[in-house]
Amino acid sequence: MKSTEKFGTAPLSKLLAEQAIPAAVGILTMSIYAIVDTIYVGHFVGPEGIGAITVVLPITFLISSIGMAIGVGGSSVLSRALGDKNHPKAFKTFGNQVMMTISLAIFFVMIGSFFTDDIIHAFGGKGAIEAPARDYFKILLIGVPFLAWSMMSNNVIRAEGYPRVAMFAMIIPALLNIILDPIFIVALDMGIEGAAWATTISYMGSAAFTLRHFIYGKSVLRISVEYCKPSLPIIKEISALGSVTLARQGVISVLAVVLNNSLYFYGGEQGLSIYGIINRVLMFANFPVLGITQGFVPIVGYNFGARLKDRVQKILKISIAWASGISMLLFILLMTFAPTIAWLFTSDQELINETIPVIRTVFLATPLLAVSLIISAYFQAIGKAGPALFLALTKQGIFLIPLVLVLPLYFGIHGIWMAFPIADLGAALVSFIYYKLSHPKYPKKSKIEAPQVAASEILGNE
Repeated sequence: MKSTEKFGTAPLSKLLAEQAIPAAVGILTMSIYAIVDTIYVGHFVGPEGIGAITVVLPITFLISSIGMAIGVGGSSVLSRALGDKNHPKAFKTFGNQVMMTISLAIFFVMIGSFFTDDIIHAFGGKGAIEAPARDYFKILLIGVPFLAWSMMSNNVIRAEGYPRVAMFAMIIPALLNIILDPIFIVALDMGIEGAAWATTISYMGSAAFTLRHFIYGKSVLRISVEYCKPSLPIIKEISALGSVTLARQGVISVLAVVLNNSLYFYGGEQGLSIYGIINRVLMFANFPVLGITQGFVPIVGYNFGARLKDRVQKILKISIAWASGISMLLFILLMTFAPTIAWLFTSDQELINETIPVIRTVFLATPLLAVSLIISAYFQAIGKAGPALFLALTKQGIFLIPLVLVLPLYFGIHGIWMAFPIADLGAALVSFIYYKLSHPKYPKKSKIEAPQVAASEILGNE
């Protein structure tokens, strides 16, 4: 397990760079592919195609976020177990992650296939958007279990100390999608279904790559029937911490329902198409903060498990400083090049004209994202599920959803766009105040162990 030992000894700035840069590159690549995907749909399918993607993606990501939740929750357990030198628990944790991800993803895909029309309608798939949204959703459901697996395993790979492998696991599906989009959408003239098949095949490619890492790669963790046997204490720990991620995605999906229906009510299909563009730009604007957050989590988890308090506090400060600085640069770029960004996605001049001021409104508080995201991830990394859950839900649950419902009553559709920077500001303030008032206790030596593994087996895998 030497790949993780550096978390407790190496210089923190170097460690964060080693972990965060690959994560950020992976997220950036994914955001670029989502942008390219939307550009092709916008130019070759039309505004209704952008609206259909806007409706469907929150649904598929809600289902696949089960894998992300299990990955994030389990990785917190893994990192602290490795920092505590509790290798048997690390092995058993991964086995339970595998079992939980596969079974739950398949179950929820079945639910999605049985209630397709009801789900599409609930998420705002109405009018001219309904038919393409249904076509897109039915195909994407096929790839959701593969996406869930990729999300889970990506977090585990980073917890093991292999950030570059995790980066390639994100780059591969992005490249596949960029290659397949023009083939399916343009050359084969498959329209929105072509976009769906390109995305689904890319999910399969990512899943195959991560599976290879655990079977043939450097991973010390192996997929074994013995370790996949349910362990109630471990499942409870994974679920408690993973519930933070799942609840966050659940609230994001509730937000999507509220937002899509509000946009349709106040702005029709055009309102949904504008948000489709904004949502893609959001992914790009958030990539440095998300990359630093993902790189920061295993470092914090390991050092907290090893009871290295000074290193935990120092890496938190470094991470917020780095993320805030890069976000400020992106903020300047977004404000300056808003017209060019809108033009990239569509040739519809009316849509371009309406999108430009929306970009400048929605991204007003971009530099504050670092505070709320990193502090929430900090509590999750140290195993404090309650505070992590509260902070994770602050932006969408406490601020954004109520604001999206109330502000349009006075300002129309402009009130929806104003809700975003106000929610970012509120979430940052709450997170900062909560962190200042809290004083996490460092753990005693762990007494929880998974079923015993022969020492020779552990040493042989290192």
